[in-house]
Amino acid sequence: MVGCSQREINEDVIIEDQEEEAMEEHDITEEKDLTYKEIVVLETDLEEHDTKRFEIANGCSNGNMFDCTWRRDNISFEDELMKMTIDSDGEDASPKWSGSEYRSWDFFSYGLFEVRMKPIKNDGVVSSFFTYTGPSDNNPWDEIDIEFLGRDTSKVQFNYFTNGVGNHEYMHDLGFDASEEFHTYGFEWLPDSITWFVDGEAIYTATANIPSTPSKLMMNVWPGTGVNSWLKAFDGNVPLTAEYDWIRVTQYEWDRGTGPLSQIGK
Repeated sequence: MVGCSQREINEDVIIEDQEEEAMEEHDITEEKDLTYKEIVVLETDLEEHDTKRFEIANGCSNGNMFDCTWRRDNISFEDELMKMTIDSDGEDASPKWSGSEYRSWDFFSYGLFEVRMKPIKNDGVVSSFFTYTGPSDNNPWDEIDIEFLGRDTSKVQFNYFTNGVGNHEYMHDLGFDASEEFHTYGFEWLPDSITWFVDGEAIYTATANIPSTPSKLMMNVWPGTGVNSWLKAFDGNVPLTAEYDWIRVTQYEWDRGTGPLSQIGK
């Protein structure tokens, strides 16, 4: 019996290995295609108030560090933008200032949350984009934040809370002044991680004690009190306005049920 040469054996093995790898890659790709979908569940240019999807907070206050009352009139839609304003609530008002808050009626779970915006530049104030739920929704306090501190809008702060436990702040140096032009900011929320993005670039990932409760999408602008070491003292310079161009929420779903992206890989 004439045997194969070593070269022929090696070539057969290589061909078999390549075929098996190709089959494995096809199976993986096919499985991903069968099971995983990205679904844009919310996308709006914020040119007008969508009463079916959002509510404007009015006549209430979050208390504590929020030195303002939310006012409906502090949100306007003009120039194809949503404008959120901090203003005076009157000399005899307590708190003296008014702020604005825009929040979804719906709750959202794992996915990608994005906004294109310009924050307020002024000591003592915050402009934000975040997900939140808490006792008012009969839920634990879960929250994921993108916050601009008006004292230095060349930076952005990322943070999150899980069942009321926070202290996860991360400050990122943007390399530009966010108050001067529109940029896109976002975060991808998964069961085991949160990754924050600036103009599509991944900036920071957290992996410990990640929130899990479906939450409302929210935006607000407000002056702080009692947190001067964080925000600096508010100087009462009003009105101050942040501008929001658009927002988008992309949820992750399997064809055979629902589940997060991290369970099947990107």
